Amino acid sequence: MSTSRCSEPGSEVSTSRPWTWEELHRTRTVHEDDQVLVLDKPEGISVTGERHGTDVVRLAAAEGTKLRPVHRIDKVTSGLVVLALTPAAHSDLTRQFTLRQVRKGYLAVLVGAELPDRGEIDLPLVTASSGRVRIAARRDSITWDVDTRRFAVPAEAVDRGRRVFDSLTTFEVQDRDPKGDLALVALGPRTGRRHQIRVHTAWIGHPVAGDPQFRTTSRTEKFARTMLHAHRLSINLPWIGDQPVSFEAPVPAGFELRSDS
Repeated sequence: MSTSRCSEPGSEVSTSRPWTWEELHRTRTVHEDDQVLVLDKPEGISVTGERHGTDVVRLAAAEGTKLRPVHRIDKVTSGLVVLALTPAAHSDLTRQFTLRQVRKGYLAVLVGAELPDRGEIDLPLVTASSGRVRIAARRDSITWDVDTRRFAVPAEAVDRGRRVFDSLTTFEVQDRDPKGDLALVALGPRTGRRHQIRVHTAWIGHPVAGDPQFRTTSRTEKFARTMLHAHRLSINLPWIGDQPVSFEAPVPAGFELRSDS
């Protein structure tokens, strides 16, 4: 038996709000069957591995439910997370993510009026000695090619001193703030690197609004949260059928850039 429930638009809460597993499961479940749970994770709570508090997996375990994360999104990011309920489902779904067969779509409010209407961010990532993810090249080597519509760096500019991860993100502006320099942008990570969208957008000069990792440019003083939301996801659930199943998490309150008035 499968069930589908969806939270209502505007149900975003403060990062300081504590969650119980009963409330998360009841109000944030997008899809559930015997094999998998798709959750619309609130911002402010980690999927798993939280060192300074609780997380989704730990909350569920305390109530007798074992969740097996298939992938993660950042603590500060809201939106769709796939959690297997059986070892077999975990193996199958993890393989799809590894083979990049899962289509993911994010929404973000980005800072900067000069962002092109659409394009690609093709910038390799590296983990620095501090543990932070960064572009594997100097910032001033990043260029925008108007013909290919791509942000990239020359091959000779890439620092190969550490392991480098090729990383590609597509973007398309959905709306612009007529009174400021913000843009609502749809983003598609074609590779699933840690912090990929947040690092890619920040290094091209258009950070996710409110992102504490880039607080000097992301206007954290004006936003109560990091404005990044895992909005859509398409994945094959072989126990349901042969075709991919698509899920959508409602857009949280605050992502609108203009009013109807």
